[in-house]
Amino acid sequence: MLRPAAEILVFGQEEGTAEAARESGARHVPEVATNEHNTPLLSDVFRQAESCASGELLCYVNADILLPGAFARAVELAQKEFARFVMVSRRINVDVGGPLELEAGWESKLQMEHRAVSSDYTAIDVFVFSKGTYPRVPEFAIGRLWFDQWLIKAAREQRLPVIDASRVAPVLHQNHDYNHVPGGAEQVWRGKEAERNFALYGGVRHRHTLLDATHEITGDGELRRLWLRRPVARMKEMGWEMFVRRTVGLRDALRLRRKFWRRSAADRQA
Repeated sequence: MLRPAAEILVFGQEEGTAEAARESGARHVPEVATNEHNTPLLSDVFRQAESCASGELLCYVNADILLPGAFARAVELAQKEFARFVMVSRRINVDVGGPLELEAGWESKLQMEHRAVSSDYTAIDVFVFSKGTYPRVPEFAIGRLWFDQWLIKAAREQRLPVIDASRVAPVLHQNHDYNHVPGGAEQVWRGKEAERNFALYGGVRHRHTLLDATHEITGDGELRRLWLRRPVARMKEMGWEMFVRRTVGLRDALRLRRKFWRRSAADRQA
């Protein structure tokens, strides 16, 4: 159960949605505008959420995401510092094969018992923001690429703080296939809807990601300003490319040569 208590809105009318919302005490919003492929549109979800929600702080979260207990505490910290902000967090991918027991410490147990891999800075699945932050949302297809990065772009264009809670509250993403989408993963990643989303986003790959956060919550629970995060990440990538990936062959050859030297020395001693 969320603490503090949260009002949960579940959008869509796919099979089982209404029943799941009722069982969890969530409010079901069945009617959502879609595109010609029957994919829900982010613009309508945000519009209805603004109208339906009783609170002033909203959180968009994808249905395959689990929020840790520390997430709510991170939101409270952000609220104390800023009247308006957008909060995001990196995701950790986990294999979940069955029902979860959400007892104390379930997040750590889940990561230990299942294959857990941290995602990179381009995948963002949760956004906390104040009402009115996104008055005009393009007609992005939900579940396709690029709309998440547009939400960071729109916040930065308004000069709003974008707070990264990854250090204290990374969210858990349940790995899954794409059998629920006609065309599967190919349609999700490279189909016409993804192409349209990319055009709506602005046509520049990964220009607004977690690297463009303006603040982060530290492990000590402090909020600190971020400077030069993207250039530093770029320098690290270049270092990895130059000194690690491109030298694999050379380092492999040197290891083989060292084995040869050790074997030759042993032969001489014999």
